[in-house]
Amino acid sequence: MTRNKKNYLIILSGLLCFGMASCSDDDTKEAEGTKTDAQFIGQKVGNFLAEEWYPGGELGTTDNVSAGCYEDEAPVVNQMGLIDAFNKGEAFFERNYNTGTAPFNGLGPAAVRKSCLDCHPAYGHGKRVDRYTASWGNGYLLVVYHPVDGQNSDDGPYVAEVTGMPQTLASSPFLAPIDEDQIQLDWKKLTAMESGLPMEFPDGEKYELIYPELYIPESAFNTNPTPYETGPVAFRLESTIGIIGTGLIDAIPDDSIKKQYANEAAHGVELNPAMWDKEKNDWAASAMYTANGVNRIKKFTYACTRGSLQDGAGANAIWNITNVSRSDRPYLYSTNAWAKKMSETPEVIAAIKANPKSPYYADGTNEGIKEAVNGLLQPGTNQFDNQWHNFTPEMSDENFWAFMVWHRGLAIPRARNLNDPEVQRGKQVFNEIGCQYCHRAKWQTTNDNFWSPSILTTKNLNLPTYKNQNIYPYTDMVQHRLFMKNGIHGSWCRTTPLWGRGLSKINTGAEDRLHDCRARNEIEAIMWHGYSKNSDAYESTVKFYNLPKADRDAVVKFLQSI
Repeated sequence: MTRNKKNYLIILSGLLCFGMASCSDDDTKEAEGTKTDAQFIGQKVGNFLAEEWYPGGELGTTDNVSAGCYEDEAPVVNQMGLIDAFNKGEAFFERNYNTGTAPFNGLGPAAVRKSCLDCHPAYGHGKRVDRYTASWGNGYLLVVYHPVDGQNSDDGPYVAEVTGMPQTLASSPFLAPIDEDQIQLDWKKLTAMESGLPMEFPDGEKYELIYPELYIPESAFNTNPTPYETGPVAFRLESTIGIIGTGLIDAIPDDSIKKQYANEAAHGVELNPAMWDKEKNDWAASAMYTANGVNRIKKFTYACTRGSLQDGAGANAIWNITNVSRSDRPYLYSTNAWAKKMSETPEVIAAIKANPKSPYYADGTNEGIKEAVNGLLQPGTNQFDNQWHNFTPEMSDENFWAFMVWHRGLAIPRARNLNDPEVQRGKQVFNEIGCQYCHRAKWQTTNDNFWSPSILTTKNLNLPTYKNQNIYPYTDMVQHRLFMKNGIHGSWCRTTPLWGRGLSKINTGAEDRLHDCRARNEIEAIMWHGYSKNSDAYESTVKFYNLPKADRDAVVKFLQSI
């Protein structure tokens, strides 16, 4: 197993500590525990294969399991000579963007956040917050949609008046599409499970579940028209997922995912018709994501909207979160409704009129400024589609390549404590109660024939490649429905990988789980799976509910170890 300098220092430090372990009984016990764990790493222990210590395979796993390990590069990054690009790309993820300082220029004129790190604190899953602000640590994205089956429905199309990832930031003199000071977020305590499951286990141990209620009044929308003028409006929260190991997920072949869908369909699992055609027993037409003439299966985001890490997830977010354009997306992430409202706002026109150097100044007349604002703020297409969209892309192809090297090169941390009998028991129970059907443990990357955008391929720019690795992300890559109270928009949600989540506390300071961070620990996350009898995981949740406490604790310890 290849180790970087950081990992070598950690191992050396551990050896030095072991050499001084005779100072006290406590120190001796700690050192013996470390020795016990270390002597089994890379070996078969109990019901764990030797390779399960390295969930990202030899090319994708870091030995570092301490604070900061989510930031580590995979061993393949160094093997391929890409470490300089990786480090450069990391800066584009962590730094705040602004309106004028290259290479971090281009923020706005409307934006979701100033940096990617704001949404992914310490590179992990988002953290639960009590107030929505576009600042560091808030890993939430707003979802604003028109419900189709009543106000509390999870289903319905996004409103067209704000972007799919609604923006609450704007550059002067503009107003944000949504005034975040008017966003109302409340956390409610669940009083009863719709399924009838009691809020305490048979042995008397209680658990508590909470869920968010979100409301945004019409006055908060700086658009013309407002979403309220085009139909009923509803709101949901979606937390960012951890970005560790995403290159390894990208390396899972489409053919393997198709076999998983077909296998679940054969066993009577109801699948999202937008992804799987039940009659044809094959992909639905909408399951395909086409980029540069290449079809890939949609597998990224909760809603499975993107087919490649290189044209989705982070690649998409570096553009639409900060609104920084590049050569393959030389246009704004905005809406016509916002452009129209800004062109009609007197204080915006007045501020531009007072600044002849403004790119929106035009001929300096009210009508000229109005036309320029409306033209420049309108969303474009992938061509310069009118006289206004003639600006130079702000992120160079080489910088985007570095960002992609970093994103695809993030490691997954090594598993821990697999030699512990309680962890081994937890794995056994996890499988016995049926959790492994959705949280499939093992995948193979085979040739890792990843898709790459033309702005990289035309320059022969390579990316980290994970060929022939056995990986253990614990996801079936399929969408399921849990039917939680105030659940996820669209109802269908891709099974989230479980690997590395046991290190969330030391990396991010929080252990929040599920799509909106409503679960504050593993027990709460599991029990939310049984809120409704319609949940795809209801039967497994009932089995977990009826376990003795020792087995429940073992499952939790297993989840914290993988």
